[in-house]
Amino acid sequence: MKKIAAVAGLVVVTVMGGPAAAGDGTTQQEVSREQYRTLVSQCRYADTAKARARCRAEVEELYRVGRTDKSLDCRTYSGITVCGKLRLSKAERQCVRDSVRQGLPYRRAEVECYALS
Repeated sequence: MKKIAAVAGLVVVTVMGGPAAAGDGTTQQEVSREQYRTLVSQCRYADTAKARARCRAEVEELYRVGRTDKSLDCRTYSGITVCGKLRLSKAERQCVRDSVRQGLPYRRAEVECYALS
């Protein structure tokens, strides 16, 4: 797998198609404690301290611990679990394209290019 230098932050999207933030008068998306920990943990793959902090702030704003959200897109590849939609850098998107051309399934390539770069 092609290694790249930049790792993008995380964009989380609610089931209804848009972010739900406590500060904008809507309800936070309820997720299990394990799902919440995964969302926060995947922030460590962001490439700068600022990006990691922004990622964690987004998780805190958009999610709260409650019941398991069975519709939250969580996946594990190569021992790495991520949830939600990943915002990939240009280099990471190229990594995904290259990996898919070499036969890797898209979802696996996405996770590996995001986290293992």
